[in-house]
Amino acid sequence: MSESESFKPTMQPEEKRAAFAVAGVFSTRMLGLFMIFPVFALFAQQEFKDVTATQIGIAMGIYGLTQAFLQIPYGMLSDKYGRKPLIVAGMLIFAIGSVICAEADSIEMMIIGRAIQGMGAVAAVLMATVADLVSEQFRLRAMSIVGMTIGLSFTVSLVAGPVLAEWFGVRGIFWAIALLALIGILLTIYAIPEIKHQHFQREAEADPKQFKDVLKDKELLRLDFGVFTLHATLTAMFVALPIMIRDYAGMDSLHHWELYLPVMILSFVLMVPFIIQAESKGRMKQIYLGAIATIGIAQLLFMTVHNGFWAFFIIFLIFFTAFNLLEASLPSLVVKMAPADKKGTASGIYSTSQFLGAALGGALGGYFYQHYGYNGLFGMTATLAFLWWLFAMGMKNPLPLSIASIPLPEGVKDVQQLQQAFLQLEGVHQVVVIPEDQRIYFKIDRKKINEPELLEFVTTQLTQ
Repeated sequence: MSESESFKPTMQPEEKRAAFAVAGVFSTRMLGLFMIFPVFALFAQQEFKDVTATQIGIAMGIYGLTQAFLQIPYGMLSDKYGRKPLIVAGMLIFAIGSVICAEADSIEMMIIGRAIQGMGAVAAVLMATVADLVSEQFRLRAMSIVGMTIGLSFTVSLVAGPVLAEWFGVRGIFWAIALLALIGILLTIYAIPEIKHQHFQREAEADPKQFKDVLKDKELLRLDFGVFTLHATLTAMFVALPIMIRDYAGMDSLHHWELYLPVMILSFVLMVPFIIQAESKGRMKQIYLGAIATIGIAQLLFMTVHNGFWAFFIIFLIFFTAFNLLEASLPSLVVKMAPADKKGTASGIYSTSQFLGAALGGALGGYFYQHYGYNGLFGMTATLAFLWWLFAMGMKNPLPLSIASIPLPEGVKDVQQLQQAFLQLEGVHQVVVIPEDQRIYFKIDRKKINEPELLEFVTTQLTQ
């Protein structure tokens, strides 16, 4: 894509195709990882002799450990060997792990299969693909399409898991997951457009040189701890919840979708007013802290109130309204808080924290449930939420900023003077010039200024 083509009035057909194709690949992977959550604990109890809750929790969350350690290296390898080859390789590994799970005759083999599923860590590569194929001013929209697909995939997985288990059994779910991985490979080969000008994308990929600076940023660390806790809590909960729903709500596991489906639909509706308040009314910190507190309250309610369908329905609705709100808000907060030239690194560390949370949450959830029962498990997750709330209290109320970049024109002699000139513009909050990238990175308020205006300004400065 030439620089003259970088800023266009509308999203081009190939850009839309790229966004939806990448979202499709993401969805096949997300469905594959989460469809077992609603049914796995009961399946493992019935299928594997002398299985422990700790082993069940490890099997559920172990994918996060391998994903956490491999997703950044995958992104770096894709810079060298190409995006599509790495996506195909990752999805193939994911498919192999799924087949191992489908054929596993012991919990140990199931754990190995889940770990191999996580080794297909293509998330960072997919985000870099979007950055390669979608022009600057539509990149946020494309990322939003991918993000919405991830959220929808999680919702579908909670409903599809029990339904597929009823039709084909839990082993059939793993065969379906392997099939989804193959569909993801076909989408990669035939639906994602060819990348003609691939290069390192600072906004979407991690730069190891920036790790130290990002890890010292207290605001970003608060968000990393937040997503770690959120996914640790989610994974830990599902070690016990399918068993609790069966025992206390009297619902066979094959019908748990009747609980999850209305809860997820209503929770998405209920979170919308809070998103509007947070984003449009400048109340992000208040809404954020309230959602964290709600997560903790839901854990306490699971400890004390779990008698009948409607009790579970109400607690699930409380939890998932807060969960979906936080899941949508946290990536947005990373963009608002990250330095202009470090968004890719900040997002990479954030994603690593998320996957580590899933891994540790599964293991801890299984351990506490095995040794201390339901109350021990939910006491642990409530404590995590309380610690998160305390840690988040010191967060700055974020400004409504996003990251932008434009090419650095030839002929710029005084970089500092150019930076100071940009900072005088209304809506520009940070300017970073990276000569080796030949780009200028900004934190801007898009209601006041956008990339074409920035490009026009720098052109004007050079002609004076």
